Formats: sequence, C-alpha cells, structure tokens
Amino acid sequence: MKTCRPWPVAFSWMLVDQWFEEEEEVFVHARDPYARIDVLQSSSHVQVWFDGEPIADSHRTVLLFETHLPTRFYLPAEDIRLERLTASVTTTRCPYKGIASYWSGLLSDGSVRPDIAWSYRDPIAEMPKIKGLIAFYPQAVDSIHLDGEPVA
Repeated sequence: MKTCRPWPVAFSWMLVDQWFEEEEEVFVHARDPYARIDVLQSSSHVQVWFDGEPIADSHRTVLLFETHLPTRFYLPAEDIRLERLTASVTTTRCPYKGIASYWSGLLSDGSVRPDIAWSYRDPIAEMPKIKGLIAFYPQAVDSIHLDGEPVA
C-alpha cells in the first residue's frame, strides 16, 4: 500500500497586503485560539514614575491580562501629565487589539526617550475597554507602582 504524504504549505504574512477572517481584518498573524485577553476595571492605585517624578497617578486603571505577557496598566489620559509626552510616528499592529499609536517621553534635560507608552485609539471590536487609554512600557520608565509597591 502506497502512503501519500501531504506537501507542507506555508505563506509569509509579510507578503500579503491584507488578511481577513470573514469581514474583519487580521493584523500581523492569525489569532491563537488558546491565547486569552481579559480586561478588567480596577480601583487600585497605579503610579508611573519617569525622569525622577510621577508622570501618571490613577485610581481608574484598566488592567489587561494577556496570555504569556505581564499585566498591562491602561490609564485615562486625564490621569497622565500629557505635557511630558509627545506623539510618536511609531505604530504597530496587534492581532488581538488593533493598531497602536505611541508616545515618547520628554526628559527634563530637553531630550526625548522614544516610545515609552502606547494607546489604541480605535481598538478591534473585542477590546472596547482600552479605547483611548495609555499604557507604559515598564522598561522605558523609572518604575510603575501598584498600590504603593513597585511592579516587577
């Protein structure tokens, strides 16, 4: 009896202009059915320190839990010192959240630390709770504190 072996099939995401699942555009790669994102409102006190001083202070944080990633803290713009941020030209695409816009931090010496924070102005339909909120990269700021304790 002859055994047929199927030919492996692959394609490069970088070579397609757009990819759709039904009528919705998929960014970067197909979504993993075993990955999960939970978005929860929180009254925990979150502070973000940048350039030696607090740049954000909020009790209205949205916590985003994503499989295999650290918790992200999304804060309302009203709780952030926006004069210490400047819009960046950087954008990225996430198959789970949509297109992210970035913010760079303005240091007290006048220099700029690029892309310290990001936000989703128009997230995909499954992520409405993070619309317009801003999150910071822990490695790009001095520290992030949750209820007074530094976040690792």
